[in-house]
Amino acid sequence: MKNTYLIIDLKSFYASVECVERGLDPMTANLVVADGARSDKTICLAVSPSMKKLGVKNRCRVFEIPATIEYIMATPRMRKYIDYAAEIYGIYLRHFSKDDIFVYSIDEAFIDVTHYLKTYNMTAREMAVYLMEKIYDEVGVRATCGIGTNLYLAKIALDITAKHAPDFIGELNEETFKETLWDHTPLTDFWRIGPGTAKHLMKYGIYTMRQIAEAPEDLLYRAFGIDAELMIDHANGIEPVMMKDIKGYRPRAKSITAGQVLMSDYPYDKARIICAEMADEVVLRLVREKLVTSSITLSFGYANKYDVDFERGTVNFGRYTNSSSEIIPKVVDLFDRLMDRSMEIRRFYINVNNVIEDPGTMQLSMFDNKGTIHDNRMVQAVNDIKDKFGKSAIFKGMDLEEGATALERNRQIGGHKSGE
Repeated sequence: MKNTYLIIDLKSFYASVECVERGLDPMTANLVVADGARSDKTICLAVSPSMKKLGVKNRCRVFEIPATIEYIMATPRMRKYIDYAAEIYGIYLRHFSKDDIFVYSIDEAFIDVTHYLKTYNMTAREMAVYLMEKIYDEVGVRATCGIGTNLYLAKIALDITAKHAPDFIGELNEETFKETLWDHTPLTDFWRIGPGTAKHLMKYGIYTMRQIAEAPEDLLYRAFGIDAELMIDHANGIEPVMMKDIKGYRPRAKSITAGQVLMSDYPYDKARIICAEMADEVVLRLVREKLVTSSITLSFGYANKYDVDFERGTVNFGRYTNSSSEIIPKVVDLFDRLMDRSMEIRRFYINVNNVIEDPGTMQLSMFDNKGTIHDNRMVQAVNDIKDKFGKSAIFKGMDLEEGATALERNRQIGGHKSGE
């Protein structure tokens, strides 16, 4: 028996939620989700379907919206969107086991319906219609759906086929994939083929999935390495990964990252505060999750006006640690050594490498002091206060200095206003 997968996508999700909250029809109301407090260069997180029909692209900048279009601008409310997504996930859980659901993003979820179709006495398309109507009736948000005999085909059916279907449902198996999409262009419409990959393929005269499938495999392996294996499978409509593989996956190594794009160009003194705040942020997370690290990589991008590459460097601690008194000063010292103080910074990233679970005991050196050994107790106390009373219930003095962003980011989710 072949497997059957659905992937449900919530149409223009953020914009749809804002329309529902205002009693408007998401399909006819002109609405964009963007932070009006920022400049007109700010990116719209979502535009309603009616705006798309008028030629306004999703993720455009505010100034790119034609002045002739009247629309509502809604300030992002990430907490509200998460609440709506949770309610929709609850609908899925009423019908399927969580083991058969994979939340791909806040507005997309895969569902393995293979063993449910007989139980509910439905075809895959009937199941899709039922779920889409449930979501609309209970939440007010419209959805689209892709159906496939594997996870990849379901995703392609959603991304390419469903948007052109009258019922917003696309359906593919290995045969219909080859019949209808083997010669489809551009290649960038297909999942996992970005502009860079497509451009590389063009060098070999490859513009379609058919041409990938028929190309010499050794050519593709020379050009793309191990990634060629997946590319060849997808070109033939094959996806060996199943829901059980996703649910059973455990990464061999773990890392923690933090990053932000600053609202303006920062000189050295203000950028140094950002570095310390972000180092403090990753220490709080390490202690909260009972993790330790042996090294941290710091990278930052100078303002666009300089047209120079990212600066990057790594500090090695010589052992595994989550000590704030050890990590923060060394990360800041690394920043001091890396930054060209004649320039300004616009982007900042920290990557915590080689993360493992805290073993609970560490080999101490003769230079360790009582503060170093026990300061994670203080950090844990800070975490406890934040968890109970909110992220900004307790903070450091540096967070009040000019240019600091921690308190503002505490009010955000995913870099956008939470709406709380």
